[in-house]
Amino acid sequence: MPPRGTARTGPGSSGGVDVADLRARAAATLLRNRRGSTTVPTGALYPHQWSWDSAFIAVGLAHVDPGRAFAELAALHEAQWRDGRVPQIVFNPAVPEDAYFPGPASWRPLPPHGPAPGVSTTGLVQPPVHAAAVLAVAERHPGAATDAALRHLYPRLARSHDYLFERRRVSSGLVAVVHPWETGLDNSPAWDEPLRAAGTGPVEAVPGLRRDLRHAEAGHRPTDQDYARYLAVVAAYRDRGYADDDLTDLPFCVVDPLFCAVLAWSEHALAGLARRVGADPGRHVERAGELAHQVHARLFDPALGCYAALDARTGRTVPRRTVAGLVPLLLPDLPAGRRSALLATLTGPAFGLGSPGVRGVPSYDLTAPDADPRRYWRGPTWMNTNWLLWTALRDHGEADLARRLAADAVDLVAGAGFREYFHPLTGEGLGADDFSWTAALLLDVLARGPEEPRW
Repeated sequence: MPPRGTARTGPGSSGGVDVADLRARAAATLLRNRRGSTTVPTGALYPHQWSWDSAFIAVGLAHVDPGRAFAELAALHEAQWRDGRVPQIVFNPAVPEDAYFPGPASWRPLPPHGPAPGVSTTGLVQPPVHAAAVLAVAERHPGAATDAALRHLYPRLARSHDYLFERRRVSSGLVAVVHPWETGLDNSPAWDEPLRAAGTGPVEAVPGLRRDLRHAEAGHRPTDQDYARYLAVVAAYRDRGYADDDLTDLPFCVVDPLFCAVLAWSEHALAGLARRVGADPGRHVERAGELAHQVHARLFDPALGCYAALDARTGRTVPRRTVAGLVPLLLPDLPAGRRSALLATLTGPAFGLGSPGVRGVPSYDLTAPDADPRRYWRGPTWMNTNWLLWTALRDHGEADLARRLAADAVDLVAGAGFREYFHPLTGEGLGADDFSWTAALLLDVLARGPEEPRW
């Protein structure tokens, strides 16, 4: 790949990169990945609609086509289940069954509380970034068309949050996930121990089923052993009809700090949307505060200097320092000393933001003996988690760190293209190319300065 430029361009930087060209190529990437009213993450590897991808994509579309941004999320919510959950994947019926694994057949039968007849989805959810995305688009484009979009989307967003708060609560009062895929950080080292305890399916069958290795290097992707465990956890949830009773009876039930922090953050956004449509924001504000309190009280690990996942089946925290443990920086009103602790971890040797030679914020502790900076979520830098942290830094008034993170994002894309993820030390592009949320979130970073606090 080309060497990293010494000059930085974009927010907090100067010279060296053609920003207008980057914007044009980002917009072209989103257009290329458009499929009707939805946008795929990338054409070959991920040929369907993914839930939190669509939220991030909408954030970027706000800068080029706000109507399409709202249409993206409206289309996703057309597949919302009767119980309120917004599915992780909405399968495109025009795509062959075997183009992606596990495809539609792996999730059937879908239960009576599932999507409308004829709609094919997974039975999982993903981090609920959607309300925050809708609010971001609405704030940038006030007007009658936006008001109509909010009236359509607000009740659907509220139902999706109701599902999580009512059906996914565990005894700690926190909200749990029942599969690593629900966290979005699919094979993070934080899931290794809970997955080992969950058991595994037949590994020998996996290589013949996988489609991802046709489009990405094996060294960038989860292993066959990972997939065997994923499939076993899917089967257990599917075979009980995707019922959420007695969650800790499932083989995998974990409280993820990123998922919970994003839910509390988006609940604040939902309160903002409620005000705009004339609904009562009170319950959203209350729920956001209650969940944030539990996150701060139960998930912060002083020894790690960040938040940690909690295995709800055992009641034990998972002592792994991952990017998910930094994402609660999104929340307002952090407890005393918490912000400084998170910033120290963010800029220290584990994640190295601002250090020479480190690009962005890696997904896993760089000093950990099992860090793998080229493998999916076990070390690479990802644009979406970096965007969440960039947003948090801006909201907390950390303009210098926000500028550095924005400049790193620009440099990574300028050097390696719109890749799915990046090597945090060399800047090498990894995974799929022409990745939608990388393009979309770069558009947002280029459009906004580091000093726009939301609170």
